[in-house]
Amino acid sequence: MADSIISVHDLRKIYHAGELDVAALRGANLEVPRGEFLAVVGPSGSGKSTLFHILGGLAKPTSGTVAVDGEDLASLTDSGRTRLRRTKVGFVFQRYNLLPTLTAEGNIEMARYISSRQTGPFDSGFKELLRLLKIENRLDHKPRALSGGEQQRVAIARALVNHPSILLADEPTGNLDTENATAVLDILRDLNERLGQTILMITHNPEAAAYAHRTVRMRDGHVFDA
Repeated sequence: MADSIISVHDLRKIYHAGELDVAALRGANLEVPRGEFLAVVGPSGSGKSTLFHILGGLAKPTSGTVAVDGEDLASLTDSGRTRLRRTKVGFVFQRYNLLPTLTAEGNIEMARYISSRQTGPFDSGFKELLRLLKIENRLDHKPRALSGGEQQRVAIARALVNHPSILLADEPTGNLDTENATAVLDILRDLNERLGQTILMITHNPEAAAYAHRTVRMRDGHVFDA
């Protein structure tokens, strides 16, 4: 597919548990155009999390090919996958994973420093992102003083501070009530529509999946059109 930012062909991942081999991915295929908002749905054990981990450079495939923004992940060393995570991929998880002793701004700054060793004022584009996330006036608050929705928005800002090519979101609304979940999904859609951010979101929730351009379904380690 022309200008695919994610390209997966015959992807297989086998985990070894003692004498037992567990096939998590069994020949998965997927193409994601640059700028798409894609939802991946499927039951537990279908391979969603394994696909997420491989695309994010957190795990190495057993066989097959997988390219993220032009990089062949199967051929990357551990240090190469670390570089990919720092420069091209942003992660948002169900748990916000904010450091409780730091302010919202401190959490974002820490991620920027770890990834790029940069410090100092945020650039104008990122300041606009903070306004879009509606947290520009909450940066001096620590996580305990923020609502769940605000914490997740800080987590999204942290994931995007280095302007990654792809945002991988794993059940980003799983810990939120309906109102906050809707707010976060609206923000993800705005990020995609206004800024062209490529987003791959894993979700069990069909209402959340409806926010995406396209939905694919995983079952038994394969990817199917929904």
